[in-house]
Amino acid sequence: IKQNIEKATNIIHKAADLGAEIILLQELFETPYFCIDTKNEHFDLAKTLAEQPTIKSMQVIAKDRGVVLPISFFEKSGLVYFNSIVVIDADGSILGQYRKSHIPDFPLYEEKFYFSPGDTGFRVFDTKYGRLGIGICWDQWFPEAARVMALMGAEMLLYPTAIGSEPVSGLDSRAHWRRTMQGHAAANMVPLVASNRIGEESGETCKLSFYGSSFIADQTGAILVQACDDEEALLIQEFDLTSIRKQRIGWGLFRDRRPDLYQSILTLSGEETAS
Repeated sequence: IKQNIEKATNIIHKAADLGAEIILLQELFETPYFCIDTKNEHFDLAKTLAEQPTIKSMQVIAKDRGVVLPISFFEKSGLVYFNSIVVIDADGSILGQYRKSHIPDFPLYEEKFYFSPGDTGFRVFDTKYGRLGIGICWDQWFPEAARVMALMGAEMLLYPTAIGSEPVSGLDSRAHWRRTMQGHAAANMVPLVASNRIGEESGETCKLSFYGSSFIADQTGAILVQACDDEEALLIQEFDLTSIRKQRIGWGLFRDRRPDLYQSILTLSGEETAS
């Protein structure tokens, strides 16, 4: 854990040296991906927001370097646990936190054992460098989450991620994964950043290979920069959010929405409930 935090700190400083203003690390970067197993001892990794030492140190770095840092962490809150992210503004202040809404439950990704579904609702954060909407990994597969954050005024969508090997042998989901998020960017006309793990991690009975491929897409969904699947990478991209905002308004996607026709999306089955 100490080495992971040191590496993350070094990456932040390198990114800041290159002019980055919003720096996104991957999901649960402090620890190995412990959700590969179901072990009670892993709950000891969780901390409350007030007691989380990495967040305190990242506040100092954010203020010193003048950068915005969304920081993923394993959160303990009362008797339950969440997969959370806290947003630190460029002055070192904490703007708030988001708790992962969609919790997967597959072999290799046993997250429902550890995490309760988030109770914050989707959130956006007004930072020094723009209004950010942030989802966490499995959230990125749901267009509803991206649309809600866009409706709340998100100017960029950020997704810290830990994804790789699939439970089905031979399945490689990375192209599907990319295209899903490219669709979020295009449909909502906002840039999007996905930061994923690389490397192989082992549990007690299986191994998981993360496929990296982190990327930054523009407001049309086009991928501008992308990492490979087996090496660490630092991706930098600049956006003119004022210009993009004018494009988004002019395109009419939000003007022409028909929320009066979308009631079915509020149900699990898609069927209208009897009145």
